[in-house]
Amino acid sequence: MGSLLALFRRDLALALRRPADTLLPVAFVALALSLFPLAVGPAAAVLERIGTGVIWVLALFATTFSLERLWAADHEDGSLEQMALAPVPLEAVVIARTAAHWLVTGAVVTLLSPLLAVLLAMPSEALWLLPLSLLVGTPTLALLGGIGAALLLGSRRGPSLTALLVLPLEIPVLIFGVAVVEGGLSGLGWTTPCLILAAILLAAAALAPFAAAAALRLALE
Repeated sequence: MGSLLALFRRDLALALRRPADTLLPVAFVALALSLFPLAVGPAAAVLERIGTGVIWVLALFATTFSLERLWAADHEDGSLEQMALAPVPLEAVVIARTAAHWLVTGAVVTLLSPLLAVLLAMPSEALWLLPLSLLVGTPTLALLGGIGAALLLGSRRGPSLTALLVLPLEIPVLIFGVAVVEGGLSGLGWTTPCLILAAILLAAAALAPFAAAAALRLALE
């Protein structure tokens, strides 16, 4: 556990040393979201109807397109080989790196989501339903993205191929994440899609570290 925390603190410190790269996904979400009222008009009814889907899609893209720096730097300077040879299991390295990546992308988007909901004129109930759905769903996006980034490590077209590989796997997270908010706003209930989203997270947390670690070992051979 001590080694896991040390790895997490290291990865988080490295991410915070590059604030421009770290905050780029969040800036992308904020900039893209500001363009929707200009494109579809300022009508509150329209913005309210599309708000949940827009925020979730932007969060998905922000998490996915920031995966290119997840393993590439360590692979280029040889740090990844040292991690693989260290007594700490490579699966623990995957968990620490994925947690740090989620903290500077998915967690930030989750914290900003109530403000984003206000900008899109969403109902007051969305101010807690939207962060709840993102809090449960975005860690799964980070875990699945870690597998894709590991599988395509060293590829010249890694970022674009990673998106093509990971996005189909993330569709169920997107569907149930939106269903949490829409179900709560429409009165149909939000607990069932939220529990399904949590089940997907538990399955990803149990399987993704082993899959990503196996892909990293293949990349190092």
